[in-house]
Amino acid sequence: MPYISVGAENSASIDLYYEDHGSGQPVLLIPGYPFGGTTWEKQVQMLVDSGFRAITYDRRGFGKSSQPTAGYDYDTFAADLDQIMTTLDLRNVTLVGHSMGTGEVTRYLGAYGSARVNRAVVISPIPPFLLKTADNPDGVEQSLFDGFMDQARKDRYVWFTQFLQNFFNLDVNLGKLVSEDAVRANWNMAISASPYATLACIPAWLTDFRNDLPKIDVPLLIIQGDADRVLPFPNTGKRLNQAVNGSKLVVLKDAPHGIPWTHADDINRELMNFIKERVPVGA
Repeated sequence: MPYISVGAENSASIDLYYEDHGSGQPVLLIPGYPFGGTTWEKQVQMLVDSGFRAITYDRRGFGKSSQPTAGYDYDTFAADLDQIMTTLDLRNVTLVGHSMGTGEVTRYLGAYGSARVNRAVVISPIPPFLLKTADNPDGVEQSLFDGFMDQARKDRYVWFTQFLQNFFNLDVNLGKLVSEDAVRANWNMAISASPYATLACIPAWLTDFRNDLPKIDVPLLIIQGDADRVLPFPNTGKRLNQAVNGSKLVVLKDAPHGIPWTHADDINRELMNFIKERVPVGA
């Protein structure tokens, strides 16, 4: 299996598992919490069949990647992404992130620039800044995330069951947009994650990305459901669109957080249209 080494913890190498399929212009897809690259299966198939090169990888601590007890912050996640980009020598890339993966896209562009990037897509985004503070009154209370940490510490198996309820809005979508089998597969993927990473990633969600946003100088597509219960649209995608000049916003009516699965046809259509869209000269 293909791995890229991004560091070491004591005597063990920290290796990221990746998959690289197809040929043509590369599209790099970054998954959300607490999953790995396999959550992009509906997008990978479409991209490869459409003549693109589709690359996915598992974030440290998740999927088939190493499970260290360090590096669960967005500076490190962006450095890991940079290692993927440079090791595979990817150029003219469309960067695509879902949920937690949108933080990698944003911090990477803020820290490493767009020399290798053609355009970017963020689906159910975390940026610009989730935490409610004096200078961010539209954020979310710290107590909510403290509760997440308490639940994950107490019983992460129950925590993931509850998380998936809101990830897919199962009370309205189970048996319609998502099957019990798909939910079970996602739960199995979630519990395979590092217990340490499960906890350590939650504070990372409160990263302030506002200083990264002015550095985004490639076309940006934002896609989100207006029924997102994990990262509510008014606190995230709506504000991100307002903060990044020229960004394009697509809002999916009544759609939950996990739209790469529940609304794959919509995501694939918007993704393909955006990748094929001509960039104006000088943009």
